[in-house]
Amino acid sequence: MNPLFFVYQELLFRPLFNLLVIITDLVPGHGIGISILIVTIIVRLVLIPPSLHQAKQMQKNQTKMADLKKELKKIQKEHASNQTKKAEATMQLYKEAGINPASGCLPLLIQLPILIALYRVFLIGISPDTFQYLYAFVPAPSSVNFNFLTINLAQSSLLLAIIAGASQFILMKSVSPTTPPPSPNDDQSAAMMASMQKNMAFMFPVMTVFISMKLPAALALYWVATTIFGIVQQYVFKKRLHITSPVAM
Repeated sequence: MNPLFFVYQELLFRPLFNLLVIITDLVPGHGIGISILIVTIIVRLVLIPPSLHQAKQMQKNQTKMADLKKELKKIQKEHASNQTKKAEATMQLYKEAGINPASGCLPLLIQLPILIALYRVFLIGISPDTFQYLYAFVPAPSSVNFNFLTINLAQSSLLLAIIAGASQFILMKSVSPTTPPPSPNDDQSAAMMASMQKNMAFMFPVMTVFISMKLPAALALYWVATTIFGIVQQYVFKKRLHITSPVAM
């Protein structure tokens, strides 16, 4: 077995799957919907420290980059016809200023495998076919209720798909930079980045709806839960902790 897959399977996927089974067996009515919400909240709470570190690091980098605005414009003018030299000079300036553009990526790399494992747990669901992933001390659930607010989570749900897309749109808007649109004098790459961010704010929600419509509603419910958690987290970071940098969700 591939060592990386073994680590993913035994340290992430199986613990999360067993946690879902345990909680499903404990909640009244054995409702898988309530279990999905509880497990999602638990995982997102565990991921708050790396998310907070990432947001703080990004804000530090943005503050330093704002102070280097004149130097960056000077580099853009001097190396306007040579993209390679412009990139080298920019990275050298960042290095001298103590800016590491990749410093905010490590927490994200920690979060992604966990969220992917959680996604797979909800994708395969709880059934006799998946009991093979149970630990010896975790009994198979006596029953599982797939109904959640009249929605069968084992089937696709247009309603949950639309809610997932709408919540994703709100999240994208909350993490979008509040800076004014780039002027014609700004760097072309900055203008392109601003345009991409604007397009993604609409593309991601639409993609979320279409994907959710094709998958079991359990995945859409997870998507809604984790996105709403992200919206609340972003609000707390901005309003309570005064961190304005967007956080990857």
